[in-house]
Amino acid sequence: MLLSYQQFNAGEGVPLVVIHGLFGAADNWRTHVVRWSEERHVISLDLRNHGYSFHSPDMSYAHMADDVVALLEHLGIKQAHILGHSMGGKVAAQLALNNPQLVASLILADIAPVPYAPRHQDILAGLNAVDLVNLKSRMQGLEVLNNYEPDIKVCQFLIKSLYRTECKEFAWRFNLKTIEEQYQNISAAPEGTAYQGPVLALKGEKSAYILPEHKAAFASLFPKTQLKVMTDCGHWLHAEKPDLFVRLVSRFIRDTEPK
Repeated sequence: MLLSYQQFNAGEGVPLVVIHGLFGAADNWRTHVVRWSEERHVISLDLRNHGYSFHSPDMSYAHMADDVVALLEHLGIKQAHILGHSMGGKVAAQLALNNPQLVASLILADIAPVPYAPRHQDILAGLNAVDLVNLKSRMQGLEVLNNYEPDIKVCQFLIKSLYRTECKEFAWRFNLKTIEEQYQNISAAPEGTAYQGPVLALKGEKSAYILPEHKAAFASLFPKTQLKVMTDCGHWLHAEKPDLFVRLVSRFIRDTEPK
């Protein structure tokens, strides 16, 4: 099955593929994508079990990377710049390790190629606490989530995936059951032979997703990584400082392309 995707400025320049993180969707990146599309072809997609894409019981990075490869083949794209945030960054990393010929450059937004300890327990508990059958409004769902996750911005991000079905019942667009069952796979590290192309790792200064002890993993799998720290940002660096994020990505891509 093919991933759901959106295209902008098709056919202009080496494409940029944008891959969202856990619980996200392509729609979360629309503002960024529109700006990047001023200078090149941009594709944003919904990973399996997210957004409008198909649901599957498997969320290994090998399978998720293969989904993106299948989409590129469907679109006739021979090579692209690949950007991924958080879980999407691990998908992008696995894609580069498995299919380096497809990746002109790699941008990893606040994620390292390492396994992580569980860190979404409160969010998962909050999502399960939302009584979809008896829910009256999205605002009510937001209030329930906020009882488990104190950051209201995270709750607002999550509630974007709450929608009404044709039967007027509330449901999550992401596949919560599979995400819970596959959480160990989602926490795992990408694996493979080192990718020798250019890599930009963007770290949120206040985030603990990229730490000094991760330097060895980057050196082993992505030896040509340049690290840039975005000050006064957390894990949601692209949302907290969108203008800077867009500029850094654009500049890096331009610098990697032949003059």
